[in-house]
Amino acid sequence: MHLNNHIHDGSEMEFHGLSVQLILSVPFFIALVIYLYAAILSKRRKRSWRSYRIVMWITGIFCALAAIIGPLATRSHSDFTAHMLGHLLLGMLAPLLLVLASPMTLILRTLDVKHARTLSHILKSNPLRLINHPLTASFLNVGGLWLLYTTSLYQTMEQNELVQIAVHLHVFLAGYLFTSAFIYADPNPHRTGYIYRSCVLIIALACHSILSKYIYAHPPMGVPIDQAKTGGLIMYYGGDVIDLILITILCYQWFKGTRPRMNEAISIK
Repeated sequence: MHLNNHIHDGSEMEFHGLSVQLILSVPFFIALVIYLYAAILSKRRKRSWRSYRIVMWITGIFCALAAIIGPLATRSHSDFTAHMLGHLLLGMLAPLLLVLASPMTLILRTLDVKHARTLSHILKSNPLRLINHPLTASFLNVGGLWLLYTTSLYQTMEQNELVQIAVHLHVFLAGYLFTSAFIYADPNPHRTGYIYRSCVLIIALACHSILSKYIYAHPPMGVPIDQAKTGGLIMYYGGDVIDLILITILCYQWFKGTRPRMNEAISIK
């Protein structure tokens, strides 16, 4: 009888785990189909879309999917190291690749004039100005991680499917907002200066690094010490690699943005 109950509980947990993975994966599959369809539509209208952007979108989608479905996602419930690998994929690498794929530019060029104008008005709205501001995006992204790993939220997430879904969606969306607030691959009517973005980015990345060290020394509730140390190291060094890419892109855009004025100044002299 005890064995049957144990088997039943295990099957129920597996079922709930699969259902959560399915719910989380559906939006990404939809996004993949929409993007590819828009790229094909753009090509049919004699407005080709660069292949590297399509590759980035596909790669970004699969990075996100690797964190929410499959072996890594299943293992992350019992192994904090796997969870942290998933965090890097879902909250940092996938958003970076997806932002560089310029999805909003592609959507705007495939919509008719009326709908494109409507979308442009939405992008110019004050709520989006607030959400896409570097400070707000940093607070939602890094602040959300501090809340997750320094309170009982992480333990609650492992026990509640709805909280788990909400946390995963927040990690991805906050990561996407954060990336798009600092590097502009799409039209952005609420641009901020390079110096301002650089200062905010430095502070945000410092807070992210401090959190990884905090996790190393103070494991989240329910996480073994050895797993917390490994997870903290992955977050610190793995995050540094992705952050370096982000910084490089920002500096490159800064260089491109100021080069015309530099050339103009030289010609005046």
